[in-house]
Amino acid sequence: MSGQQPDRSGAPQVFQPLAEDDPTTIAGYRLAAKLGAGGMGKVYLSYTPGGRPVAIKVIRPEFGEDPEFRRRFAQEVQSAQRVQGLFTAPVIDADTAGPRPWLATAYVPGPSLADAVAAHGALPAETVLLLVAGMAEALHVIHGAGIVHRDLKPSNVLLAADGPRVIDFGIAHAADATSLTGSGVIIGTPSFMAPEQATGSRVTPATDIFALGQVAAYAATGTPAFGEGTSHGVLYRIVQEKPDLTRVPERLMELVTRALAKDPAERPSIAEIIALCQAANAETVLRRPEDWLPGAVAADITVRAAAPAPVQTPPPPAAAPSAPPSPAYSPTAPYSPTAPNHGPSRAPQPHPQYRTPPPAHAQAHAHAPTQFSGQAPPYPGAPVPSSAPRPSAGAGGRGVLIALAAALVFGVAGGGTAYLLLKDKEQPTRGGGSAQGDQKGDGGTQAGATPTPKATKSEPKPVVYKGVNLTAGYHLTLGDDEVRPQAGEDGWYELSYDTGGYLDAESQDGNLVLLDPGQEGSLAACRADTRFTKEVYVNKLSKGRQVCVTTGTGHMGLVTVRGFSTEDSPSTYLTLDLTVWRNAAGASS
Repeated sequence: MSGQQPDRSGAPQVFQPLAEDDPTTIAGYRLAAKLGAGGMGKVYLSYTPGGRPVAIKVIRPEFGEDPEFRRRFAQEVQSAQRVQGLFTAPVIDADTAGPRPWLATAYVPGPSLADAVAAHGALPAETVLLLVAGMAEALHVIHGAGIVHRDLKPSNVLLAADGPRVIDFGIAHAADATSLTGSGVIIGTPSFMAPEQATGSRVTPATDIFALGQVAAYAATGTPAFGEGTSHGVLYRIVQEKPDLTRVPERLMELVTRALAKDPAERPSIAEIIALCQAANAETVLRRPEDWLPGAVAADITVRAAAPAPVQTPPPPAAAPSAPPSPAYSPTAPYSPTAPNHGPSRAPQPHPQYRTPPPAHAQAHAHAPTQFSGQAPPYPGAPVPSSAPRPSAGAGGRGVLIALAAALVFGVAGGGTAYLLLKDKEQPTRGGGSAQGDQKGDGGTQAGATPTPKATKSEPKPVVYKGVNLTAGYHLTLGDDEVRPQAGEDGWYELSYDTGGYLDAESQDGNLVLLDPGQEGSLAACRADTRFTKEVYVNKLSKGRQVCVTTGTGHMGLVTVRGFSTEDSPSTYLTLDLTVWRNAAGASS
């Protein structure tokens, strides 16, 4: 599935309008046009918030319903995100666990090799040498990430102004595992398969070298080296017969012949492929000029560069949050493997236990928030002042009775029970202090006065923090106004990334729940699910998986995994989106 060229039926336009059965958005990306369709699914044009065009590839439902495909697809996407080469289209975002798996790659404004040859015929030998050298560099990077392309063909090679781009690497491996392969569905294109693929033998990087030789022959002659026809006939010729190279230019003959060796061990390496291209070049040094493509093909690049403008009207919001979310990526935040943006290092200290809030009038003048204020302490584990302001006589008998009741309960049953008794007397707000209504409401009724009926509590509003890089050895405190990673992994923290390789809920009465793949995370889902654990190992997580967090301080959160640190990163971290519902634990109305 090339994903960036139209289906050549008649004379189609490059950017096809969306049909009735096409989605208008994919995970926050608004779709501007359809680029094409293939055996694996459909491809759409969209844009990042910064205006860069991207190609969104939505996998066919048949594949998405296969658990083994999803497992392998997640592995291949994670590997593909490590591929960063000059001649590849990088994978910048993906969702492997949603109802319809998809991935986003950089949009390349150029025709596929298949479209260029079909429209304008075979390419000159000089162009083919530059094409093969660029593809060889792409395979070097792809193989270096532990990926075998398995489906290298003309429609998966895009021709850009500055060289070719190899796309869709590794996706065929995921498709090989599906139950569809046992029902007549062929993964890969027969005309560009290697003998070991046709016979079901072991696939190696040398498999891609054979496909590279086939692509070179196709680009130079305009026809596949083993002809066309039924898949069985083509595969038989690939395994048993010699290729037809009569029209291949002499300068390319050694390159193509060696790459098409039946025995994988006899095929040249990537370095040898590039050396053969250099030796066949008249100037001995490969240089890629601006006009490396024939004029007619270069004109197609101009057409594809004039992509439709992004859709300006944003999708309707689901619900207005009580506080603006973090100004990070609006779609599903393609992550960048950079060092985490964490706050100052603080020595880990035990998290304070529940404690009695000061009376209403004292809260109005206090600057340091309490656990009941809806706001975090000045820093995790901050000590509580030993002397709190006492209520004056004018505060009324009700405040005195509450304080006495709290002290009695603390002495008998501990702070947790006191919290349960008192939390209905004071409704926290986003900025600290209690939501008391007017002066004669529930929080300020004078002694002997008739209290007003208690108002129905509303559900807490979600606060969203996107693109948080949580480094191993750091933790998050959900009650903080600005949730940021802070140093420390042990010390009664609400959510920490332990250097042992797991997420940890250490706070008093805190727990985690790992939601199932495809299970939609929400406040209701987190409240209902009781598969509690204290630890979730990161190696059990994949991009898109979600973890519910309940803290001992009464907050709830939903962690959505967005990515992982790369192997060459100086630190180990987890990129995540975090949704926080403060004071939501057990507070459903």
